[in-house]
Amino acid sequence: MAGGGELRAALGRHPARGTYLSKDFLIAAYREMVAAGELREDPALAERLRMKPVRTLSGVATVSVLTRPYPCPGTCIFCPDDSRMPKSYIADEPGALRASQNAFDPFRQVASRLSSLESVGHPTGKVELLILGGTWNAYPKDYREEFVRRCLDALSGEESATLPEAQQKNEHAARRNVGLVVETRPDHIRPEELLHLRKLGVTKLQVGVQSLDDRILALNCRGHTVADTRNAFRLMRAAGFKIQAHWMPNLLGATPESDREDFARLFDDPDLRPDELKIYPTILVENSKLHAYFQRGEYRPYPYEALLELIAAIKPVIPPYCRVNRLARDIPVRHVVAGNKRSNLREDAQRLMATRGARCRCIRCREVRGLHVARGDLRREDLAYGAGGGEERFLSFVTAENRLAGYLRLWLPGAQSSVLPWPDLERAAIVRDVHVYGQTLPLGGNQEGAAQHLGLGTELLANAERIAREAGFPRLAVISAIGTRDYYRNRGFEDGELYLVKRLN
Repeated sequence: MAGGGELRAALGRHPARGTYLSKDFLIAAYREMVAAGELREDPALAERLRMKPVRTLSGVATVSVLTRPYPCPGTCIFCPDDSRMPKSYIADEPGALRASQNAFDPFRQVASRLSSLESVGHPTGKVELLILGGTWNAYPKDYREEFVRRCLDALSGEESATLPEAQQKNEHAARRNVGLVVETRPDHIRPEELLHLRKLGVTKLQVGVQSLDDRILALNCRGHTVADTRNAFRLMRAAGFKIQAHWMPNLLGATPESDREDFARLFDDPDLRPDELKIYPTILVENSKLHAYFQRGEYRPYPYEALLELIAAIKPVIPPYCRVNRLARDIPVRHVVAGNKRSNLREDAQRLMATRGARCRCIRCREVRGLHVARGDLRREDLAYGAGGGEERFLSFVTAENRLAGYLRLWLPGAQSSVLPWPDLERAAIVRDVHVYGQTLPLGGNQEGAAQHLGLGTELLANAERIAREAGFPRLAVISAIGTRDYYRNRGFEDGELYLVKRLN
């Protein structure tokens, strides 16, 4: 196998050699020499050259794009209001800045992000698309369809005339969409909207819960109730979507004590229990209505010590089936009028928890990431919990050190479930998510010690089939992304109208 010594020797013959070489140059040179036959392909060497490996250590390459500015149905007092951006975004946030530089064109945004990731050595064969920009359902339907079509065309590298054509091309493209995520509000979750989301290929919904206290929601002019949130979660789960909740401590009217109680409701209430979570402490910016409350002395951000204490108190109660994706908004500090201006809140909270012997059990804190994984060292776990009137089964593979290598979310609808009357879901259990962690590998690739492509997903599916069959379900449906359809077809699933379905004999 090739190694660093062979690369150095080859670079010594390379016309662009120099004393100090940037990693992006080394990566480009490595690829060029492999293609020319000067160097043997070495995945381990490519991994050592990769910049910021954490970007793809969760098993996929994440590409975020932003929709164009458009009126938001909400009147929340905490949202920044920048006419150049979709509601709640600030023009010089990193993601917003990239969108603006590409004139909010979805094709250009995706293409530029892919180019950036690839230039620093990241595989982009499996891409999760995050479409950000406020309330997705508030945009005109034709704009939404065109936006998704253009994103998929950028992944596939060719233009399509229609959305179905773009979807069909991406099923077999070199860069496949393995997850499609949009943002919305609880009061915009209705069966007809969920139906359209499935036609687009959406697999995960980010929902602004913000608070589970109707008084706090009203004070902050959120425009929906806790009942709306509970109903939205039941519908999303019944449709098989992966659910990511946004929760905001330090809203107007809240205290650290009330926030602790509020956070507990997320997981105590069986109609909620999100799969993922973004914790966004309220950030006071000048171009928000909340700033006027601050000027009148009616609102005060928590001191950093109080906020840190709150985060360190709530993280240990997060159940092992939930992933905390973020702990703060990426708003440049110069816009923050008062309150938290530190970007490393997560690290500070982890250190404080460690001094108390506490630890977070969430998925992100347990991922195997770049650790060596041997199939024989993994054990299977099955966590059952009530949700949405049915039963969730969180099936997983973990190491001896309790690091998570992969999981599957299986929902078994119950008699009290809000089951949607869609033919694909009739008398069916639903696989809502299958994910294997570790460094993203190219499609069909392999690497010693990596969790991906060890057959963990196949084993998890077989276990889900057994559980569903024993529970009396004659069919198993899976909410598949466009680029994972072949994966499920190869495992006995057949195309339905909106899902892939397998009959359980």
